[in-house]
Amino acid sequence: MPNTQPVWFITGCSTGFGRELAKLVIARGWRAVVTARDRAKVADLADGAADRVLALSLDVTEASQIAQAVTETTQKFGRIDVLVNNAGYGYQSSIEEGEDDKIRAQFDANVFGLFALTRAVLPTMRAQRAGHILNITSVAGFVGFPGSGYYAATKHAVEGFSDALAAEAGPLGIKVTCIEPGPFRTDWAGRSLIQTPSTIPDYAETAGARLKATAEKSGTQAGDPVRAGEAMIRVTEIDEPPRHLVLGAWGYEAVTSRLKQRLAEIEAWRETSLGADYPEG
Repeated sequence: MPNTQPVWFITGCSTGFGRELAKLVIARGWRAVVTARDRAKVADLADGAADRVLALSLDVTEASQIAQAVTETTQKFGRIDVLVNNAGYGYQSSIEEGEDDKIRAQFDANVFGLFALTRAVLPTMRAQRAGHILNITSVAGFVGFPGSGYYAATKHAVEGFSDALAAEAGPLGIKVTCIEPGPFRTDWAGRSLIQTPSTIPDYAETAGARLKATAEKSGTQAGDPVRAGEAMIRVTEIDEPPRHLVLGAWGYEAVTSRLKQRLAEIEAWRETSLGADYPEG
């Protein structure tokens, strides 16, 4: 960290990961900008600490609100050390039954809003020659589960964006880590998930089964959001943070298993891959 009182800018702090992380940051005596679409839902986080906690309304799909939030932050604190792109939500449906307006709205929040806020913060971090961007993606950034194809697509997009961002901004002292949770007990299914029920019998055992299981398992997930917040803080305190941080045993197994399968498949088709080049000479 560049100083003993870093400035954290965290989106989506009304509940879940964002709120628990904000509470941990504030408890450490650090400075924090806590945001939600409705400021009233995060105002209590500044109680007793208004000198170092700024609670703001922020809809990341609104460019004017992004500009205003970043301006207010730099006016109050003069810098931004950690940006946590946490705002977003889930949308579940079979691929065939996905609704265009819901798909586009999810991309606006999970992808384009994240892109826009990152662009707005980068000039400050470049001037500092320091900063750390934590993008909350998901195990779905590696694995496309049935019923979550469009959600997975948003998380895959953020993963690819983060690779490029790390390559461009790393030489300027800006670090990038994707936080990739599996199932956590955040009531995500109850408050941050939209579903289009599957009514096509052919998808009953794939997308339909997963949509049902998501609702049934809510509240029993093994992941602890407070421990997740502590893990996020830990990676900002080291000189060489990971580019990827998978959270939770279920997520770890799902990601490592899928990556091993993918590598094995690529290796099995090595000769075909290499044969696609012009012949030497």
